[in-house]
Amino acid sequence: MKSHIEEREMNRPWLQHVVVGNPKEIDIPDISLKEMLDKSIQTYPNHNAMTFLGRSYTYCDMAIRIKSAALTLTNLGIQKGDRVALMLPNCPQYPISFYGSLTCGATIVQLNPMFQPAELLHILNDSGTKALIILDRLLPVFESIKTQTSVKVVIAVDLDSDFTDGTSSEEMIDVPIDSKKDVAVLQYTGGTTGLPKGAMLTHHNIVANTLQSAASSFIKTKKGEERVLAISPLFHVYGMTSGMCLTFYNGGNLLLVPKFEVEQVVALIEREKPTAFPGVPTMYIALIDYYKIKKYDLSCLSSCTSGSAPLPLEVLKRFNEISGTKVAEGYGLSEASPVTHRNPIEGLQKNGSIGIPLPNTDARIVDSVTGQQTLSIGEIGELVIKGPQVMKGYWNQPEETIQTIRDGWLFTGDLAKMDEDGFFYIVGRKKEMILASGFNVYPIEVENVIYSHPAVLEAAVLGVPNEYRGETIRAVVVLKDGEQVTEQELISFCRSKLSAYKAPSDVLFVDELPKTAVGKILKRVLKEQYS
Repeated sequence: MKSHIEEREMNRPWLQHVVVGNPKEIDIPDISLKEMLDKSIQTYPNHNAMTFLGRSYTYCDMAIRIKSAALTLTNLGIQKGDRVALMLPNCPQYPISFYGSLTCGATIVQLNPMFQPAELLHILNDSGTKALIILDRLLPVFESIKTQTSVKVVIAVDLDSDFTDGTSSEEMIDVPIDSKKDVAVLQYTGGTTGLPKGAMLTHHNIVANTLQSAASSFIKTKKGEERVLAISPLFHVYGMTSGMCLTFYNGGNLLLVPKFEVEQVVALIEREKPTAFPGVPTMYIALIDYYKIKKYDLSCLSSCTSGSAPLPLEVLKRFNEISGTKVAEGYGLSEASPVTHRNPIEGLQKNGSIGIPLPNTDARIVDSVTGQQTLSIGEIGELVIKGPQVMKGYWNQPEETIQTIRDGWLFTGDLAKMDEDGFFYIVGRKKEMILASGFNVYPIEVENVIYSHPAVLEAAVLGVPNEYRGETIRAVVVLKDGEQVTEQELISFCRSKLSAYKAPSDVLFVDELPKTAVGKILKRVLKEQYS
């Protein structure tokens, strides 16, 4: 008779590939995000917490500013449950505002600094935001819609302000937090398919995901010593958790970069010698491309992860070659705070895979029609996830919540498969699958082949309506500087590596692809433009 542990591992084959030294399960304390930060402040008071434009702040420095921010907000009438929106780039004012707002018991509303008035108006009104903390130079965008919003308090900050003026350090703020019920962050998502909806992430969700992420890289982390390259925007859930929260939990130094400019990033790497880099595919692509112009040393990086979008295989291989480290590709979504899967930092990694579920996370593949049948190894279906990082639901959208979370399982909308080792592979979005001549074609498979061509910098594959075939395949491609390839040459290249029905029928060459703030290619916009 099999033991409980044997049965569990048989149903979850990925558990055998958790690296020795990393836990398979963890205890998640019932604490708030601010309480988790306070532990690091007590443990590492004189360690650098943030570095920005050559200036560093210790954990003690940061704590003083967070308290001042909280007192400022309290004096302006912000109470528990109020929504405070942040419209800031990566800078010290972001973590200070983030944790200052949470100290008041407020809920953070994440805003992209590149939002245009209509986008901003929708999120401010949908969330019922009461206070807005905004970079001073972005004020004109808000001013154009101010009278149409619920915002009562506006705090404009410049990159030199830090909330240390005009407040008493003797005052105390003690707002009780129920970590499993109280919403820490409204992370708006789904804007590529319609109006964005707010994923309600509780304190427990984000604390859990921070600890899960830490556990999956435990053997590689040196507490109190990590220097983390924070280029991924903190207003994005990946940058928030895998960048900010995880760094502070480990007592590390967050190297804040407000905008990705490859020359400046390389100079920062050479100067600050970061040990960890939570990046996205477009950043890795740019770093590889720049390496051809100027050779630089990446040996300081002991831990690199990739999220937010699929990492093309050729990009993964090339970056591993020039850095001497292994980029651990992972997977997540806003509704899961965000990380659910990651390739082990050490041990078995599988190229093209998103890896294995994090500790305390369960995952399976179900049929994409009813979602009720669990599929066998190797079969393609919808990826569903269960774990403590799964959101409370969508803000003011009970019907959407019921459709997305069923019996505790989060339905991701992503098509995937699992191999015999429990490694998962994303095949594509349910809504992006192409039906060509009766065959299912998954864009990521075609894109990986196109990326392997030496002249290609970026690529996206779309389905184009066709009376005879149902859909034909169109590739939209950006070439590397100075490189040339014809449409027919690229099509022939694909046909040499793919079944005929998977090869593009035509190729469009463009100067750039439309992307989100974290570098995710906007397929919806591409379809509007090119299909």
